[in-house]
Amino acid sequence: MKTIILGAAALLLSLNIQAQNQNKKTETVITTTTVKDDKGEHKVVKKEEIKEVQNIELKDVPSGTLNTDIQPTPTQATVTTKVSVDGDVKIVDVDHSAYYSYNGERYHVLADKSGYKVTSPNAISLLRRTSNNNYIYKNKDKFSVGHFDANGNLVLETYDEKTDKITVEVFNLQK
Repeated sequence: MKTIILGAAALLLSLNIQAQNQNKKTETVITTTTVKDDKGEHKVVKKEEIKEVQNIELKDVPSGTLNTDIQPTPTQATVTTKVSVDGDVKIVDVDHSAYYSYNGERYHVLADKSGYKVTSPNAISLLRRTSNNNYIYKNKDKFSVGHFDANGNLVLETYDEKTDKITVEVFNLQK
């Protein structure tokens, strides 16, 4: 009986010991401004919460090796901005409208009522936001999933049925 209880306790305690498979970083920036106008003094508080998540992947390991290097993976960033004017809080999404470049072509990402419209010299595509801060990218030839990384670049991931692989395209933000 004593062995069963100790075994069950060891099993329950070992469930909490798991390997970390993501690097997570959260940063909060709070800016407080006082505005005086003809209606009095107003306090404006802007709170930006930046969450960065990076999946941890290991490089291929030769057999018999104990230590392994981490393979670089893309970082996904989510920025939530809350603006409070005299206690009335409003959540503001970050606008990623800008010019991006990929394969020598220039793309213009412009916000619309449902997400973003991506215009290029050849076509117009749509970016629609999902519930988990990713985007669905759709044009006449392609259907992809995308996100904005920590540097503001647009990263699209497309599944290829023929090769059973996922291709990653990074549209670099032009500054």
